Amino acid sequence: MTRLEALYKSKIKNEMQKEFNYKNCMELPKIQKIVISMGVGEGSKDKKLVEGAVRDMTTIAGQKPVICKARKSVSNFKLREGMDIGCKVTLRRSQMFEFLDRLIALAIPRVRDFRGLTPKGFDSRGNFSMGLNEQMVFPEIDPDKITKVQGMNINIVTSAKTDDEARFMLKQFGMPFRATDKIED
Repeated sequence: MTRLEALYKSKIKNEMQKEFNYKNCMELPKIQKIVISMGVGEGSKDKKLVEGAVRDMTTIAGQKPVICKARKSVSNFKLREGMDIGCKVTLRRSQMFEFLDRLIALAIPRVRDFRGLTPKGFDSRGNFSMGLNEQMVFPEIDPDKITKVQGMNINIVTSAKTDDEARFMLKQFGMPFRATDKIED
């Protein structure tokens, strides 16, 4: 059992029960999966960029990603249907908790000029999305083997019904959210 999984079972469940007054323990929200994706814009011109993205994502996630192919041909982007344009991986169970632990403890603190994650990354159903500008924030990546600095999207899918439940749960895990900014209409 990973460190964050044990933390969820011992402390976070109890904190959420107190905060939201759940009547049944099956109502407690949990993290269902984490999806990591990389889009390689110039992947249509150079196949080695897609191979590099797959290598980096395999190192980061600990599991081989699926290569995404173009669905349509777009002549302005010199893109044909079936070309490799990115990769993605879905993490569940212990691999998911291990990745989340490395993300919170190692990768996010290494981001330059980091002032906290924006709370605007939540959809209205309790899922959180964030992006990283470079894959080198993960300590597993060797900077000498990088051919091109590549960003990635990280989606954390929860079973929470509202954003407040998911935000509270992720804060308990240690996600560094920034103070709520006033949203002007």
